[in-house]
Amino acid sequence: MLKIGVMPSSFRIPFKDAALRARDMGAKGLQPYVTEGELAPENLTADDRCDLLRFVRDCGLTFSALCADFGMDFSDYGNNAADIKRTMSMMDLARDLDTHVITTHIGHVPDDPESTEYKNICRSIEELGKYGDSIGVCFATETGPESAVKLRGILERVDTKSAKVNLDPANFVMLCGQDPVEAVHVLKDYIVHTHAKDGIKTGETTYQELPLGTGAVPYPEYLAALRDEGFDGFLTIERECGDTPEADIQLAFDYLTEQLKRLY
Repeated sequence: MLKIGVMPSSFRIPFKDAALRARDMGAKGLQPYVTEGELAPENLTADDRCDLLRFVRDCGLTFSALCADFGMDFSDYGNNAADIKRTMSMMDLARDLDTHVITTHIGHVPDDPESTEYKNICRSIEELGKYGDSIGVCFATETGPESAVKLRGILERVDTKSAKVNLDPANFVMLCGQDPVEAVHVLKDYIVHTHAKDGIKTGETTYQELPLGTGAVPYPEYLAALRDEGFDGFLTIERECGDTPEADIQLAFDYLTEQLKRLY
């Protein structure tokens, strides 16, 4: 059965406070950013990692995934070795925190699969994926702005079993105008984590994020597609704007809870 998680950063309060709010709300998982601050790998000793995992477990929660998005240029393979190494350190942290997924965007993907940029993106993903193969952690590309078919083409091209997808349905709606239900079926073999977000496309290059259930993502059909394709992982609530984040997260949690009751 699908589970509901929260990105602690969406509360806009310290991590442990956000974890307690998520627990009280009834969430089952957390996906924190680990790119800087107290949760960055370089700031966590082995003991710190054990204490952090214990705290989260004592809250009745798990880490659904870690967000490792810090703006790495995947198309600059050969010159991005330091960023690849940094990402690997976050994969190590994921393993230590008992989750098997890190997520990040990979940037704009060229249309031409024979272009240098396209091939370099594949090389960057492949190197990280092969490292993931060795430690049991998936490198999951977050969807948007590329189409589902374009993203699948990259994943089919790389020689690794750990290159996967973090599916954000709102990004499909807002950034490329694609039906997220269709995207689920296209990417079904790669989805290991999802974001729960909503929004609308307002113009050729403009969009607006909205509270969950009030945008253009067809959540009943989308959730049914995830279920039908065998995905039983996390729907992790992400709220990146708005003046009332906690109220919006509660609204999203209540909405998803009601949808899941109808689904199962």
